[in-house]
Amino acid sequence: MLLGALTEWIRGAADDIHLVVAATTWPELLSHPQFPVDVVLLDLDLKDNIPISLKISTLKTTGVKTVLMSTYSEPAVVREALAAGALGYLVKTEEADMIVEAIRAAHKGESYISEELDLALTAGTRGDTPRLSAQERRVMALYGAGEPVKAVAFQLGISEETAKSYLKRIREKYRVAGFDVGTKVALRKRAIQDGILLQTD
Repeated sequence: MLLGALTEWIRGAADDIHLVVAATTWPELLSHPQFPVDVVLLDLDLKDNIPISLKISTLKTTGVKTVLMSTYSEPAVVREALAAGALGYLVKTEEADMIVEAIRAAHKGESYISEELDLALTAGTRGDTPRLSAQERRVMALYGAGEPVKAVAFQLGISEETAKSYLKRIREKYRVAGFDVGTKVALRKRAIQDGILLQTD
């Protein structure tokens, strides 16, 4: 019922968005004849026990950009989704118009996070941790996880030079905040401490 209402709303709200698939399950989406599409608006709260990071990486490998919707706005959940490669993140209590804005941004390869979530992310950081953009957090997560700059650039669909400039900006923000992340090891450690990168070892 909710999916039907959302589908009709998107169709009526934006002439430039062509809605081709409305699926209630993850397998249904992947097996749909219209898949892959440009952008997927994905519900984070599907009770199917498939990790969201796996879903996002699967979509990314097929060239699909992801915007997430969820009832949760906990910083750790948002950061994990952004680190996995989601371009947008919306909380279901927010204005419906934001859905259209987020889809348009994702289609252009731009990130979209509402002001409410951005504040939650900033409030959820530790001490005087610098405020990073969604893309800066993604770069820091991937690079801190051990990916070379070239791989980071490839995964985020940006040039190697752009990835390097993001890293330079991240290091400068931390330096101003009083943290030295000049080495890859130091940057990884900081990313884990600030909840940008989940420690797996």
